[in-house]
Amino acid sequence: MSLAETSTKPGAGTLYKTIRQDIERRILTGEWPPGHRIPFEHEIMEHYGCSRMTVNKALSELAQADLIERRRRAGTFVRRPQFLSAVLKIPDIRAEIGALGRAYGYELISSARRTANSADRERLGVKTPCKVIAIRCRHSADGLPFAIEDRLIDLDAVPDAAKANFKIDPPGSWLLHHVPWTEAEHAISAIIADDAIAAGLDIAVGAPCLVIERHTWRQGQPLTAVRLVYPGEQHRLVARFRGSE
Repeated sequence: MSLAETSTKPGAGTLYKTIRQDIERRILTGEWPPGHRIPFEHEIMEHYGCSRMTVNKALSELAQADLIERRRRAGTFVRRPQFLSAVLKIPDIRAEIGALGRAYGYELISSARRTANSADRERLGVKTPCKVIAIRCRHSADGLPFAIEDRLIDLDAVPDAAKANFKIDPPGSWLLHHVPWTEAEHAISAIIADDAIAAGLDIAVGAPCLVIERHTWRQGQPLTAVRLVYPGEQHRLVARFRGSE
Protein backbone atom coordinates (compact mmCIF):
# COMPACT_ATOMS: atom_id res chain seq x y z
CA MET A 1 0.00 0.00 0.00
CA SER A 2 3.05 2.21 -0.02
CA LEU A 3 3.23 5.27 -2.22
CA ALA A 4 6.79 4.16 -2.97
CA GLU A 5 9.37 6.55 -4.33
CA THR A 6 7.95 7.18 -7.78
CA SER A 7 5.72 10.15 -7.04
CA THR A 8 5.88 13.13 -9.34
CA LYS A 9 7.68 16.08 -7.83
CA PRO A 10 4.99 18.67 -7.07
CA GLY A 11 5.09 22.18 -8.46
CA ALA A 12 4.02 25.32 -6.68
CA GLY A 13 0.28 25.50 -6.18
CA THR A 14 -0.33 22.10 -7.81
CA LEU A 15 0.28 19.66 -4.96
CA TYR A 16 -3.26 18.32 -4.84
CA LYS A 17 -3.08 17.67 -8.61
CA THR A 18 0.18 15.82 -8.14
CA ILE A 19 -1.39 13.61 -5.48
CA ARG A 20 -4.44 12.96 -7.66
CA GLN A 21 -2.33 12.16 -10.72
CA ASP A 22 0.00 9.85 -8.80
CA ILE A 23 -2.93 7.83 -7.44
CA GLU A 24 -4.76 7.91 -10.76
CA ARG A 25 -1.70 6.58 -12.59
CA ARG A 26 -1.35 3.66 -10.19
CA ILE A 27 -5.01 2.75 -10.68
CA LEU A 28 -5.06 3.04 -14.47
CA THR A 29 -1.84 1.07 -14.93
CA GLY A 30 -3.16 -1.73 -12.74
CA GLU A 31 -0.52 -1.21 -10.05
CA TRP A 32 -3.42 -0.70 -7.65
CA PRO A 33 -6.18 -3.08 -8.84
CA PRO A 34 -9.90 -2.88 -7.98
CA GLY A 35 -10.42 -3.50 -4.26
CA HIS A 36 -6.94 -2.30 -3.31
CA ARG A 37 -6.92 -0.05 -0.27
CA ILE A 38 -4.98 3.13 -0.92
CA PRO A 39 -2.97 4.71 1.89
CA PHE A 40 -4.86 6.44 4.67
CA GLU A 41 -5.08 10.23 4.55
CA HIS A 42 -2.48 10.68 7.28
CA GLU A 43 -0.06 8.48 5.33
CA ILE A 44 -0.55 10.57 2.19
CA MET A 45 -0.13 13.76 4.22
CA GLU A 46 3.15 12.51 5.64
CA HIS A 47 4.44 11.35 2.26
CA TYR A 48 3.73 14.64 0.47
CA GLY A 49 4.18 16.95 3.43
CA CYS A 50 0.78 18.55 3.00
CA SER A 51 -2.44 19.33 4.83
CA ARG A 52 -5.49 17.11 5.19
CA MET A 53 -7.44 19.64 3.09
CA THR A 54 -5.05 19.13 0.16
CA VAL A 55 -5.36 15.33 0.38
CA ASN A 56 -9.13 15.53 0.70
CA LYS A 57 -9.38 17.69 -2.43
CA ALA A 58 -7.39 15.17 -4.45
CA LEU A 59 -9.40 12.21 -3.14
CA SER A 60 -12.69 14.01 -3.72
CA GLU A 61 -11.85 14.50 -7.39
CA LEU A 62 -10.88 10.84 -7.73
CA ALA A 63 -14.14 9.79 -6.09
CA GLN A 64 -16.10 12.09 -8.39
CA ALA A 65 -14.37 10.43 -11.34
CA ASP A 66 -15.50 7.02 -9.99
CA LEU A 67 -11.93 5.80 -9.56
CA ILE A 68 -12.07 5.30 -5.81
CA GLU A 69 -14.66 4.48 -3.16
CA ARG A 70 -14.41 6.13 0.25
CA ARG A 71 -15.90 3.95 2.98
CA ARG A 72 -16.58 5.34 6.43
CA ARG A 73 -14.19 3.85 9.02
CA ALA A 74 -12.82 1.32 6.51
CA GLY A 75 -10.71 3.58 4.32
CA THR A 76 -10.47 4.37 0.62
CA PHE A 77 -10.41 1.65 -2.03
CA VAL A 78 -9.88 1.44 -5.76
CA ARG A 79 -13.26 1.19 -7.37
CA ARG A 80 -12.83 1.05 -11.13
CA PRO A 81 -11.55 3.34 -13.86
CA GLN A 82 -14.14 5.78 -15.10
CA PHE A 83 -12.78 5.43 -18.60
CA LEU A 84 -15.38 3.85 -20.78
CA SER A 85 -17.95 2.82 -18.27
CA ALA A 86 -20.00 3.50 -21.39
CA VAL A 87 -20.72 -0.22 -21.56
CA LEU A 88 -23.72 0.41 -19.34
CA LYS A 89 -24.42 4.08 -19.95
CA ILE A 90 -23.89 6.81 -22.52
CA PRO A 91 -21.06 9.00 -21.26
CA ASP A 92 -20.39 12.65 -21.93
CA ILE A 93 -16.71 12.57 -22.87
CA ARG A 94 -16.29 16.23 -21.99
CA ALA A 95 -17.73 15.63 -18.51
CA GLU A 96 -15.66 12.46 -18.03
CA ILE A 97 -12.41 14.25 -18.75
CA GLY A 98 -13.41 17.20 -16.60
CA ALA A 99 -14.33 14.92 -13.70
CA LEU A 100 -10.80 13.52 -13.79
CA GLY A 101 -9.45 17.03 -13.30
CA ARG A 102 -8.01 17.17 -16.80
CA ALA A 103 -8.32 19.97 -19.30
CA TYR A 104 -10.80 19.02 -22.01
CA GLY A 105 -10.06 19.85 -25.62
CA TYR A 106 -12.21 19.49 -28.71
CA GLU A 107 -11.44 19.79 -32.40
CA LEU A 108 -13.98 19.51 -35.21
CA ILE A 109 -12.18 17.82 -38.08
CA SER A 110 -15.04 17.77 -40.57
CA SER A 111 -18.80 18.27 -40.73
CA ALA A 112 -21.05 17.75 -43.74
CA ARG A 113 -24.78 17.71 -44.35
CA ARG A 114 -25.91 15.41 -47.10
CA THR A 115 -28.58 13.09 -48.35
CA ALA A 116 -27.84 9.75 -46.78
CA ASN A 117 -26.07 7.36 -49.10
CA SER A 118 -26.49 3.60 -48.90
CA ALA A 119 -23.65 3.23 -46.40
CA ASP A 120 -25.17 5.95 -44.19
CA ARG A 121 -28.59 4.30 -44.25
CA GLU A 122 -27.12 0.91 -43.43
CA ARG A 123 -25.12 2.37 -40.56
CA LEU A 124 -28.15 4.16 -39.12
CA GLY A 125 -30.48 1.25 -39.80
CA VAL A 126 -32.93 3.21 -41.95
CA LYS A 127 -34.37 2.14 -45.29
CA THR A 128 -36.00 5.34 -46.52
CA PRO A 129 -34.14 8.39 -47.88
CA CYS A 130 -33.12 10.90 -45.22
CA LYS A 131 -30.76 13.79 -44.53
CA VAL A 132 -27.80 13.36 -42.22
CA ILE A 133 -24.96 15.28 -40.64
CA ALA A 134 -21.65 13.42 -40.80
CA ILE A 135 -19.19 14.61 -38.14
CA ARG A 136 -15.60 13.68 -37.43
CA CYS A 137 -13.92 15.18 -34.37
CA ARG A 138 -11.16 14.64 -31.84
CA HIS A 139 -11.35 14.80 -28.04
CA SER A 140 -8.25 15.47 -25.96
CA ALA A 141 -7.26 15.47 -22.30
CA ASP A 142 -4.50 17.80 -21.13
CA GLY A 143 -3.60 18.39 -24.76
CA LEU A 144 -3.19 14.68 -25.57
CA PRO A 145 -5.53 12.83 -27.97
CA PHE A 146 -8.21 10.94 -26.04
CA ALA A 147 -10.56 9.67 -28.75
CA ILE A 148 -11.50 10.07 -32.39
CA GLU A 149 -15.25 10.28 -33.02
CA ASP A 150 -17.11 9.56 -36.28
CA ARG A 151 -20.83 10.27 -35.99
CA LEU A 152 -23.94 10.30 -38.13
CA ILE A 153 -27.03 12.19 -36.98
CA ASP A 154 -30.37 11.57 -38.67
CA LEU A 155 -31.74 15.05 -39.34
CA ASP A 156 -35.27 13.72 -39.87
CA ALA A 157 -35.20 12.47 -36.28
CA VAL A 158 -33.10 15.32 -34.85
CA PRO A 159 -33.88 18.43 -36.96
CA ASP A 160 -32.44 20.83 -34.34
CA ALA A 161 -29.00 19.38 -35.01
CA ALA A 162 -28.96 21.42 -38.22
CA LYS A 163 -28.79 24.58 -36.07
CA ALA A 164 -26.18 23.34 -33.60
CA ASN A 165 -22.68 24.79 -33.70
CA PHE A 166 -20.51 21.68 -33.68
CA LYS A 167 -17.41 23.81 -34.11
CA ILE A 168 -17.89 24.64 -30.42
CA ASP A 169 -20.19 21.96 -28.99
CA PRO A 170 -19.06 18.31 -29.07
CA PRO A 171 -21.87 16.37 -30.77
CA GLY A 172 -22.16 13.79 -28.00
CA SER A 173 -22.51 16.44 -25.31
CA TRP A 174 -25.04 18.38 -27.40
CA LEU A 175 -27.15 15.29 -28.04
CA LEU A 176 -27.18 14.23 -24.39
CA HIS A 177 -28.42 17.66 -23.33
CA HIS A 178 -30.93 18.23 -26.13
CA VAL A 179 -32.23 14.90 -27.44
CA PRO A 180 -34.00 12.28 -25.29
CA TRP A 181 -33.46 8.65 -26.24
CA THR A 182 -35.18 5.44 -25.20
CA GLU A 183 -32.84 2.69 -26.45
CA ALA A 184 -29.11 2.32 -26.98
CA GLU A 185 -26.81 -0.42 -28.19
CA HIS A 186 -23.04 -0.80 -27.85
CA ALA A 187 -20.72 -2.95 -29.93
CA ILE A 188 -17.16 -3.25 -28.61
CA SER A 189 -14.16 -4.38 -30.60
CA ALA A 190 -10.40 -4.09 -30.86
CA ILE A 191 -8.44 -2.99 -33.91
CA ILE A 192 -4.92 -1.94 -34.78
CA ALA A 193 -4.30 1.64 -35.83
CA ASP A 194 -4.02 2.33 -39.55
CA ASP A 195 -2.31 5.45 -40.88
CA ALA A 196 -5.34 7.71 -40.37
CA ILE A 197 -6.10 6.54 -36.83
CA ALA A 198 -2.44 6.64 -35.84
CA ALA A 199 -2.17 10.23 -37.05
CA GLY A 200 -5.40 11.24 -35.32
CA LEU A 201 -4.47 9.72 -31.96
CA ASP A 202 -0.74 10.39 -32.18
CA ILE A 203 0.12 6.72 -31.75
CA ALA A 204 2.16 4.26 -33.78
CA VAL A 205 0.73 2.52 -36.82
CA GLY A 206 -0.28 -0.96 -35.67
CA ALA A 207 -0.86 0.10 -32.05
CA PRO A 208 -3.93 -1.49 -30.39
CA CYS A 209 -7.11 0.57 -30.22
CA LEU A 210 -10.43 0.09 -28.49
CA VAL A 211 -13.55 0.79 -30.54
CA ILE A 212 -17.06 1.45 -29.28
CA GLU A 213 -19.85 1.67 -31.83
CA ARG A 214 -23.11 2.96 -30.43
CA HIS A 215 -26.60 3.39 -31.84
CA THR A 216 -29.44 5.26 -30.14
CA TRP A 217 -33.14 5.27 -30.85
CA ARG A 218 -36.24 7.08 -29.62
CA GLN A 219 -39.30 4.87 -29.68
CA GLY A 220 -37.74 2.79 -32.44
CA GLN A 221 -36.65 5.74 -34.59
CA PRO A 222 -32.88 5.90 -35.20
CA LEU A 223 -31.25 9.05 -33.86
CA THR A 224 -27.52 8.68 -34.26
CA ALA A 225 -24.72 6.21 -34.91
CA VAL A 226 -21.23 6.87 -33.56
CA ARG A 227 -17.87 5.17 -33.71
CA LEU A 228 -15.35 6.10 -31.01
CA VAL A 229 -11.73 4.98 -31.27
CA TYR A 230 -9.49 5.14 -28.20
CA PRO A 231 -5.79 4.31 -27.72
CA GLY A 232 -5.97 0.76 -26.40
CA GLU A 233 -3.10 1.03 -23.96
CA GLN A 234 -4.81 3.88 -22.12
CA HIS A 235 -8.32 2.46 -21.78
CA ARG A 236 -10.15 -0.56 -20.57
CA LEU A 237 -13.77 -1.56 -20.16
CA VAL A 238 -15.08 -2.44 -16.73
CA ALA A 239 -18.68 -3.26 -15.82
CA ARG A 240 -20.01 -4.22 -12.41
CA PHE A 241 -23.29 -6.10 -12.15
CA ARG A 242 -25.21 -8.32 -9.77
CA GLY A 243 -26.36 -11.87 -10.25
CA SER A 244 -29.78 -13.09 -9.35
CA GLU A 245 -30.27 -13.98 -5.70
